[in-house]
Amino acid sequence: MKQGIHPEEYRTVIFKDLSADESFMGRSCAETRDTIEWEDGKEYPLIKLEISSASHPFFTGKMKFVDTAGRIDKFNKKFAKSRFAKTSNED
Repeated sequence: MKQGIHPEEYRTVIFKDLSADESFMGRSCAETRDTIEWEDGKEYPLIKLEISSASHPFFTGKMKFVDTAGRIDKFNKKFAKSRFAKTSNED
């Protein structure tokens, strides 16, 4: 293992899977501004996740529809205003 490339400032954080509404405690060096009060009454940094083992089909055995259409439409709307967007007279 290479020396000096791994972070040394790990701290206890709460990971929250937003799609399954599940939370679990772990350690991370990821930056976050959010905090949450945990079961022990202490406040910890909160890292929000879109998917974890609580919601991933591999672990749950259930297929879940993830709405990415809204994200795609948002991207296309934003991209349409850029200088790289294709104009109607271009083909």
